Amino acid sequence: QVQPVESGGGSVQAGRSLRLSCEVSERTNDNWAVGWFRQAPGLEREFVAAMSASGGRTDYADSVQGRFTIGRDNVKKTIDLQMNRLKPEDTAVYYCAAKSVYIGSEWSYADVKDYDYWGQGTQVTVST
Repeated sequence: QVQPVESGGGSVQAGRSLRLSCEVSERTNDNWAVGWFRQAPGLEREFVAAMSASGGRTDYADSVQGRFTIGRDNVKKTIDLQMNRLKPEDTAVYYCAAKSVYIGSEWSYADVKDYDYWGQGTQVTVST
C-alpha cells in the first residue's frame, strides 16, 4: 500500500512563502503522476497543481498560477510545492495525491477522481 507523506505546512503572514514536500515512494518518482490539492473548511477539495511522471508537464489552478511551482527534488526524492506570495485565501489543508502510471508518462491529472493514493494532509494557514 502506497501512502504519500506530506511535510512543510505551517503558519505564515500574507506575502511570505512556504514549501511543501510529498514523498510517494522511497525508490523513485518516475512512475507516479502527482498532484497537490487543498481543502478549506466547508468547501470541497480543489485542485492546486499537478506534474506528470516524466516531470515534463505541469498544470496549475488559475488561483495559484504564477505564485506556486510544483517540481521534483531528486535528492530528497520528493515532489515539492513552492508557494510564494501567499494570501489568506490560500489557507487550507493541503493534500498530496499520487497516480500509478507507466514510467515517463507525460500526462498530468487535475481531478480528485483520477488519483489512487492520498496523503493525510498538512495545514497551511496564512494570516493578514
